[in-house]
Amino acid sequence: MADSLPLSGDKSESKLWKGIFAVVGIMSTLVSYGVLQEKIMRVPYGANKEYFKFSLFLVFCNRITTSVVSAVVLLARRKALDPVAPVYKYCVISLSNILTTTCQYEALKYVSFPVQTLAKCAKMIPVMIWGTVIMQKKYKGMDYLIAFLVTLGCSIFILFPAGTEVSPYSRGRENTVWGVSLMLGYLGFDGFTSTFQDKLFKGYNMEIHTQIFYTTMCSCILSFAGLILQGHLTPALAFVYRHHDCLFDIALLSTVATASQFFISYTIRTFGALTFAAIMTTRQLVSIMLSCLWFAHPLSWEQWIGAVVVFGSLYAKNLLRAASPKPPTSDQA
Repeated sequence: MADSLPLSGDKSESKLWKGIFAVVGIMSTLVSYGVLQEKIMRVPYGANKEYFKFSLFLVFCNRITTSVVSAVVLLARRKALDPVAPVYKYCVISLSNILTTTCQYEALKYVSFPVQTLAKCAKMIPVMIWGTVIMQKKYKGMDYLIAFLVTLGCSIFILFPAGTEVSPYSRGRENTVWGVSLMLGYLGFDGFTSTFQDKLFKGYNMEIHTQIFYTTMCSCILSFAGLILQGHLTPALAFVYRHHDCLFDIALLSTVATASQFFISYTIRTFGALTFAAIMTTRQLVSIMLSCLWFAHPLSWEQWIGAVVVFGSLYAKNLLRAASPKPPTSDQA
Protein backbone atom coordinates (compact mmCIF):
# COMPACT_ATOMS: atom_id res chain seq x y z
CA MET A 1 0.00 0.00 0.00
CA ALA A 2 2.82 2.39 0.91
CA ASP A 3 4.48 1.86 -2.46
CA SER A 4 1.34 2.95 -4.27
CA LEU A 5 1.13 6.38 -2.62
CA PRO A 6 3.96 8.02 -4.58
CA LEU A 7 2.44 6.65 -7.78
CA SER A 8 -0.90 8.21 -6.87
CA GLY A 9 0.84 11.48 -6.13
CA ASP A 10 2.68 11.35 -9.45
CA LYS A 11 -0.61 10.85 -11.28
CA SER A 12 -2.19 13.81 -9.47
CA GLU A 13 0.79 16.01 -10.27
CA SER A 14 0.78 14.87 -13.90
CA LYS A 15 -2.91 15.74 -14.23
CA LEU A 16 -2.29 19.13 -12.62
CA TRP A 17 0.40 19.97 -15.17
CA LYS A 18 -1.83 18.72 -18.00
CA GLY A 19 -4.57 21.01 -16.71
CA ILE A 20 -2.23 23.99 -16.58
CA PHE A 21 -1.03 23.18 -20.11
CA ALA A 22 -4.63 23.06 -21.38
CA VAL A 23 -5.75 26.27 -19.66
CA VAL A 24 -2.71 28.31 -20.71
CA GLY A 25 -2.94 26.98 -24.27
CA ILE A 26 -6.63 27.76 -24.67
CA MET A 27 -6.38 31.18 -23.04
CA SER A 28 -3.36 32.35 -25.03
CA THR A 29 -4.45 31.06 -28.44
CA LEU A 30 -8.07 32.22 -28.24
CA VAL A 31 -7.15 35.68 -26.95
CA SER A 32 -4.62 36.03 -29.79
CA TYR A 33 -7.21 34.72 -32.24
CA GLY A 34 -9.74 37.34 -31.13
CA VAL A 35 -7.25 40.19 -31.46
CA LEU A 36 -6.13 39.09 -34.94
CA GLN A 37 -9.70 38.53 -36.13
CA GLU A 38 -10.72 42.02 -34.99
CA LYS A 39 -7.66 43.53 -36.68
CA ILE A 40 -8.44 41.84 -40.01
CA MET A 41 -12.14 42.69 -40.01
CA ARG A 42 -12.02 46.21 -38.51
CA VAL A 43 -8.72 47.82 -39.53
CA PRO A 44 -8.57 49.11 -43.14
CA TYR A 45 -5.76 48.07 -45.49
CA GLY A 46 -3.84 50.11 -48.04
CA ALA A 47 -3.91 53.78 -49.03
CA ASN A 48 -7.55 53.51 -50.08
CA LYS A 49 -8.58 52.23 -46.63
CA GLU A 50 -10.21 49.04 -47.86
CA TYR A 51 -11.91 46.75 -45.36
CA PHE A 52 -11.77 42.96 -45.54
CA LYS A 53 -15.38 41.68 -45.57
CA PHE A 54 -15.08 37.97 -46.34
CA SER A 55 -15.37 36.23 -42.97
CA LEU A 56 -16.11 32.83 -44.55
CA PHE A 57 -12.77 33.07 -46.36
CA LEU A 58 -11.09 33.30 -42.95
CA VAL A 59 -12.90 30.14 -41.87
CA PHE A 60 -11.74 28.36 -45.02
CA CYS A 61 -8.10 29.44 -44.54
CA ASN A 62 -8.15 28.45 -40.88
CA ARG A 63 -9.60 25.03 -41.54
CA ILE A 64 -7.39 24.14 -44.51
CA THR A 65 -4.27 25.14 -42.53
CA THR A 66 -5.38 22.98 -39.61
CA SER A 67 -6.12 20.06 -41.95
CA VAL A 68 -2.68 20.22 -43.56
CA VAL A 69 -0.86 20.49 -40.21
CA SER A 70 -2.80 17.59 -38.66
CA ALA A 71 -2.17 15.42 -41.75
CA VAL A 72 1.57 16.19 -41.62
CA VAL A 73 1.68 15.31 -37.91
CA LEU A 74 -0.10 12.01 -38.49
CA LEU A 75 2.24 11.09 -41.36
CA ALA A 76 5.33 12.20 -39.42
CA ARG A 77 4.30 9.93 -36.55
CA ARG A 78 3.71 7.16 -39.09
CA LYS A 79 0.01 7.09 -38.36
CA ALA A 80 -2.33 6.11 -41.15
CA LEU A 81 -4.95 8.60 -42.31
CA ASP A 82 -7.59 6.07 -41.37
CA PRO A 83 -10.77 7.90 -40.26
CA VAL A 84 -11.25 5.38 -37.39
CA ALA A 85 -14.85 6.55 -36.96
CA PRO A 86 -17.39 6.82 -39.82
CA VAL A 87 -16.73 10.00 -41.82
CA TYR A 88 -20.31 11.21 -41.42
CA LYS A 89 -19.70 11.60 -37.67
CA TYR A 90 -16.93 14.10 -38.36
CA CYS A 91 -19.29 15.92 -40.71
CA VAL A 92 -21.85 16.11 -37.90
CA ILE A 93 -19.29 17.87 -35.66
CA SER A 94 -18.28 20.19 -38.49
CA LEU A 95 -21.87 21.12 -39.36
CA SER A 96 -22.74 21.66 -35.70
CA ASN A 97 -19.71 23.92 -35.30
CA ILE A 98 -20.73 25.98 -38.34
CA LEU A 99 -24.30 26.31 -37.02
CA THR A 100 -22.88 27.45 -33.67
CA THR A 101 -20.93 30.25 -35.36
CA THR A 102 -23.90 31.21 -37.56
CA CYS A 103 -26.27 31.51 -34.59
CA GLN A 104 -23.70 33.57 -32.70
CA TYR A 105 -23.18 36.13 -35.46
CA GLU A 106 -26.86 36.30 -36.48
CA ALA A 107 -27.96 36.83 -32.88
CA LEU A 108 -25.97 40.09 -32.72
CA LYS A 109 -28.50 41.54 -35.17
CA TYR A 110 -31.32 41.06 -32.68
CA VAL A 111 -29.97 40.96 -29.12
CA SER A 112 -27.76 43.20 -27.02
CA PHE A 113 -24.18 42.27 -26.25
CA PRO A 114 -24.87 41.39 -22.58
CA VAL A 115 -27.45 38.79 -23.59
CA GLN A 116 -24.92 37.06 -25.83
CA THR A 117 -22.17 37.30 -23.22
CA LEU A 118 -24.43 35.92 -20.50
CA ALA A 119 -25.45 33.08 -22.81
CA LYS A 120 -21.78 32.15 -23.22
CA CYS A 121 -21.50 32.01 -19.44
CA ALA A 122 -24.09 29.22 -19.44
CA LYS A 123 -21.97 26.84 -21.55
CA MET A 124 -21.67 24.24 -18.78
CA ILE A 125 -25.41 23.64 -18.50
CA PRO A 126 -26.13 22.50 -22.12
CA VAL A 127 -22.96 20.38 -22.02
CA MET A 128 -24.36 18.54 -19.01
CA ILE A 129 -27.72 18.08 -20.75
CA TRP A 130 -26.06 16.72 -23.91
CA GLY A 131 -23.78 14.56 -21.78
CA THR A 132 -26.86 12.94 -20.25
CA VAL A 133 -28.57 12.47 -23.62
CA ILE A 134 -25.61 11.42 -25.81
CA MET A 135 -23.26 9.70 -23.37
CA GLN A 136 -25.73 8.58 -20.69
CA LYS A 137 -23.65 10.29 -18.02
CA LYS A 138 -25.03 10.67 -14.53
CA TYR A 139 -24.12 13.96 -12.91
CA LYS A 140 -24.33 14.58 -9.19
CA GLY A 141 -26.30 17.38 -7.63
CA MET A 142 -22.98 19.07 -6.80
CA ASP A 143 -22.08 19.17 -10.51
CA TYR A 144 -25.32 21.03 -11.34
CA LEU A 145 -24.81 23.37 -8.37
CA ILE A 146 -21.27 24.26 -9.49
CA ALA A 147 -22.48 24.91 -13.07
CA PHE A 148 -25.23 27.17 -11.74
CA LEU A 149 -22.88 29.08 -9.42
CA VAL A 150 -20.28 29.63 -12.16
CA THR A 151 -23.00 30.95 -14.49
CA LEU A 152 -24.42 33.16 -11.74
CA GLY A 153 -21.00 34.54 -10.77
CA CYS A 154 -20.08 35.45 -14.36
CA SER A 155 -23.51 37.04 -14.86
CA ILE A 156 -23.09 39.24 -11.77
CA PHE A 157 -19.59 40.26 -12.87
CA ILE A 158 -20.74 41.34 -16.33
CA LEU A 159 -24.02 43.02 -15.37
CA PHE A 160 -22.67 45.23 -12.58
CA PRO A 161 -19.66 47.23 -13.84
CA ALA A 162 -18.08 49.91 -11.66
CA GLY A 163 -18.89 53.59 -12.11
CA THR A 164 -21.87 55.43 -13.50
CA GLU A 165 -20.67 55.55 -17.08
CA VAL A 166 -22.35 53.41 -19.67
CA SER A 167 -20.65 50.04 -19.86
CA PRO A 168 -19.59 48.76 -23.32
CA TYR A 169 -21.45 45.57 -22.41
CA SER A 170 -24.75 47.44 -22.13
CA ARG A 171 -24.81 48.71 -25.66
CA GLY A 172 -26.72 46.80 -28.28
CA ARG A 173 -30.00 46.28 -30.09
CA GLU A 174 -33.32 45.50 -28.50
CA ASN A 175 -33.78 41.93 -27.36
CA THR A 176 -36.29 39.91 -29.34
CA VAL A 177 -37.76 36.45 -29.16
CA TRP A 178 -35.94 35.58 -32.39
CA GLY A 179 -32.65 36.83 -31.01
CA VAL A 180 -33.01 34.86 -27.80
CA SER A 181 -33.97 31.81 -29.86
CA LEU A 182 -30.77 32.18 -31.85
CA MET A 183 -28.76 32.31 -28.63
CA LEU A 184 -30.50 29.17 -27.38
CA GLY A 185 -29.55 27.60 -30.72
CA TYR A 186 -25.96 28.74 -30.19
CA LEU A 187 -25.86 27.15 -26.74
CA GLY A 188 -27.46 23.94 -27.98
CA PHE A 189 -25.16 23.48 -30.98
CA ASP A 190 -22.06 24.53 -29.04
CA GLY A 191 -22.78 22.05 -26.25
CA PHE A 192 -23.52 19.31 -28.78
CA THR A 193 -20.24 19.92 -30.64
CA SER A 194 -17.93 19.46 -27.65
CA THR A 195 -19.99 16.59 -26.21
CA PHE A 196 -20.00 14.69 -29.53
CA GLN A 197 -16.24 15.23 -29.80
CA ASP A 198 -15.90 13.77 -26.32
CA LYS A 199 -18.03 10.77 -27.36
CA LEU A 200 -15.85 10.08 -30.42
CA PHE A 201 -12.67 10.23 -28.35
CA LYS A 202 -14.01 7.82 -25.79
CA GLY A 203 -15.87 5.55 -28.22
CA TYR A 204 -13.10 5.08 -30.78
CA ASN A 205 -9.92 5.85 -28.82
CA MET A 206 -8.63 7.94 -31.70
CA GLU A 207 -5.66 10.25 -32.05
CA ILE A 208 -6.32 13.94 -31.43
CA HIS A 209 -5.00 14.82 -34.88
CA THR A 210 -7.21 12.21 -36.54
CA GLN A 211 -10.36 13.91 -35.30
CA ILE A 212 -8.98 17.37 -36.08
CA PHE A 213 -8.03 16.32 -39.63
CA TYR A 214 -11.39 14.88 -40.64
CA THR A 215 -13.47 17.49 -38.84
CA THR A 216 -11.59 20.40 -40.42
CA MET A 217 -11.63 18.70 -43.84
CA CYS A 218 -15.43 18.62 -43.67
CA SER A 219 -15.38 22.30 -42.65
CA CYS A 220 -13.10 23.08 -45.61
CA ILE A 221 -15.56 21.54 -48.04
CA LEU A 222 -18.55 23.31 -46.49
CA SER A 223 -16.85 26.73 -46.27
CA PHE A 224 -15.45 26.43 -49.82
CA ALA A 225 -18.91 25.59 -51.13
CA GLY A 226 -20.29 28.62 -49.27
CA LEU A 227 -17.67 30.90 -50.83
CA ILE A 228 -18.53 29.65 -54.31
CA LEU A 229 -22.28 30.02 -53.77
CA GLN A 230 -21.87 33.55 -52.38
CA GLY A 231 -19.42 34.54 -55.11
CA HIS A 232 -16.87 35.69 -52.53
CA LEU A 233 -13.90 33.48 -53.41
CA THR A 234 -12.52 35.59 -56.29
CA PRO A 235 -12.99 38.97 -54.52
CA ALA A 236 -11.29 37.60 -51.38
CA LEU A 237 -8.30 36.33 -53.36
CA ALA A 238 -8.07 39.64 -55.21
CA PHE A 239 -8.08 41.52 -51.90
CA VAL A 240 -5.19 39.56 -50.38
CA TYR A 241 -3.30 39.86 -53.68
CA ARG A 242 -3.59 43.66 -53.44
CA HIS A 243 -2.75 43.78 -49.73
CA HIS A 244 0.10 41.47 -48.78
CA ASP A 245 -0.06 42.61 -45.15
CA CYS A 246 -3.61 41.22 -45.01
CA LEU A 247 -2.30 37.92 -46.35
CA PHE A 248 0.30 37.88 -43.57
CA ASP A 249 -2.41 38.58 -40.96
CA ILE A 250 -4.58 35.77 -42.31
CA ALA A 251 -1.63 33.36 -42.26
CA LEU A 252 -0.92 34.32 -38.64
CA LEU A 253 -4.60 33.95 -37.76
CA SER A 254 -4.70 30.49 -39.35
CA THR A 255 -1.62 29.46 -37.37
CA VAL A 256 -3.18 30.55 -34.08
CA ALA A 257 -6.49 28.89 -35.04
CA THR A 258 -4.66 25.62 -35.70
CA ALA A 259 -2.97 25.78 -32.30
CA SER A 260 -6.30 26.52 -30.59
CA GLN A 261 -7.89 23.49 -32.27
CA PHE A 262 -5.17 21.30 -30.82
CA PHE A 263 -5.62 22.68 -27.29
CA ILE A 264 -9.42 22.39 -27.49
CA SER A 265 -9.29 18.78 -28.68
CA TYR A 266 -6.57 17.95 -26.15
CA THR A 267 -8.67 19.37 -23.31
CA ILE A 268 -11.83 17.54 -24.35
CA ARG A 269 -9.99 14.25 -24.77
CA THR A 270 -8.06 14.54 -21.49
CA PHE A 271 -10.64 16.12 -19.18
CA GLY A 272 -14.01 15.91 -20.96
CA ALA A 273 -16.49 18.37 -22.45
CA LEU A 274 -17.68 19.77 -19.12
CA THR A 275 -14.19 20.83 -18.02
CA PHE A 276 -13.68 22.48 -21.41
CA ALA A 277 -16.95 24.40 -20.93
CA ALA A 278 -15.79 25.52 -17.47
CA ILE A 279 -12.49 26.80 -18.92
CA MET A 280 -14.28 28.67 -21.72
CA THR A 281 -16.70 30.22 -19.22
CA THR A 282 -14.03 31.47 -16.83
CA ARG A 283 -11.90 32.68 -19.77
CA GLN A 284 -14.35 35.55 -20.31
CA LEU A 285 -14.20 36.53 -16.66
CA VAL A 286 -10.40 36.39 -16.61
CA SER A 287 -10.17 38.45 -19.82
CA ILE A 288 -12.38 41.19 -18.39
CA MET A 289 -10.50 41.19 -15.06
CA LEU A 290 -7.13 41.46 -16.81
CA SER A 291 -8.47 44.33 -18.91
CA CYS A 292 -9.66 46.13 -15.77
CA LEU A 293 -6.28 45.66 -14.08
CA TRP A 294 -4.26 46.58 -17.17
CA PHE A 295 -6.21 49.80 -17.83
CA ALA A 296 -6.69 50.58 -14.11
CA HIS A 297 -10.49 50.36 -14.27
CA PRO A 298 -12.00 49.92 -10.80
CA LEU A 299 -14.04 46.81 -9.98
CA SER A 300 -17.41 47.25 -8.31
CA TRP A 301 -18.20 45.33 -5.13
CA GLU A 302 -20.71 43.28 -7.14
CA GLN A 303 -17.93 42.30 -9.55
CA TRP A 304 -15.73 41.20 -6.67
CA ILE A 305 -18.62 39.06 -5.38
CA GLY A 306 -19.09 37.55 -8.83
CA ALA A 307 -15.39 36.72 -9.13
CA VAL A 308 -15.35 35.13 -5.68
CA VAL A 309 -18.44 33.04 -6.52
CA VAL A 310 -16.88 31.73 -9.75
CA PHE A 311 -13.40 30.90 -8.51
CA GLY A 312 -14.65 29.84 -5.08
CA SER A 313 -17.07 27.37 -6.70
CA LEU A 314 -14.39 25.85 -8.92
CA TYR A 315 -11.87 25.70 -6.08
CA ALA A 316 -14.42 24.11 -3.73
CA LYS A 317 -15.22 21.54 -6.43
CA ASN A 318 -11.55 20.56 -6.65
CA LEU A 319 -11.27 20.30 -2.87
CA LEU A 320 -14.36 18.08 -2.66
CA ARG A 321 -13.06 15.90 -5.48
CA ALA A 322 -9.68 15.50 -3.79
CA ALA A 323 -11.32 14.66 -0.45
CA SER A 324 -13.71 12.11 -1.98
CA PRO A 325 -12.76 8.53 -1.01
CA LYS A 326 -14.12 7.18 -4.27
CA PRO A 327 -13.32 8.17 -7.84
CA PRO A 328 -16.03 10.44 -9.24
CA THR A 329 -18.39 8.95 -11.81
CA SER A 330 -19.33 12.20 -13.51
CA ASP A 331 -17.51 14.52 -15.84
CA GLN A 332 -15.65 17.02 -13.71
CA ALA A 333 -15.98 20.76 -13.96
